[in-house]
Amino acid sequence: MALKLHNYFRSSTSTRLRAALNLKGLDYEYLSYALLKDETKTPEFKQKNPAGLVPVLEVGDGTPLVQSLAIIEYLDEMHPTPALLPPDPLGRARVRGLSYMIACEVHPLNNLRVLQHISSEFGADEAAKAAWFRHWVGETFGALETSLAASPDTGTYCHGETPGLADICLYAQVWNNKRFDVDMAPYPTITRIFDALERIAAFADAAPSRQPDAP
Repeated sequence: MALKLHNYFRSSTSTRLRAALNLKGLDYEYLSYALLKDETKTPEFKQKNPAGLVPVLEVGDGTPLVQSLAIIEYLDEMHPTPALLPPDPLGRARVRGLSYMIACEVHPLNNLRVLQHISSEFGADEAAKAAWFRHWVGETFGALETSLAASPDTGTYCHGETPGLADICLYAQVWNNKRFDVDMAPYPTITRIFDALERIAAFADAAPSRQPDAP
């Protein structure tokens, strides 16, 4: 199955999908878009995703899939090894809960559209945008750190000894945090897990700084 990944090197949702594809050992064509140049706002791109957002994954018949977590679960169903979700319902619920803390609480408030909006509509300068970003990371990362540190289900990774969906989300968000100088000292468990993921080639190769369109 020929896969085409429409993405942007710095997009954390794109980082998630790159990591998932790498973990599954799936080859894909890397297609890059400069978000600051509105390259995803063209009529051609919007035929793939009317929202004009990355990532988009085109599968073999040309069908475009959108929303990183939905695409990752599709990949997990189509290519079940290695599994990105635990086999038991409670484990799957825990991993999804950790993933959604990042994907549904941190990312929507801190993505490019929001940062551009608070700049254009409310005059936020770069320092104000960074402060906004750090605030919303802190609102969730404190709870995420507590959840991970307190649970016996946390192992080397977010859930046991095999990286999965929650680790994919964590890894991408921590890379995003680096851009805004988020102080990670209050989050030792998150930092430990991130460092462990950095030692896995599938994750390291997905990092924003290591993509062909990175400056």
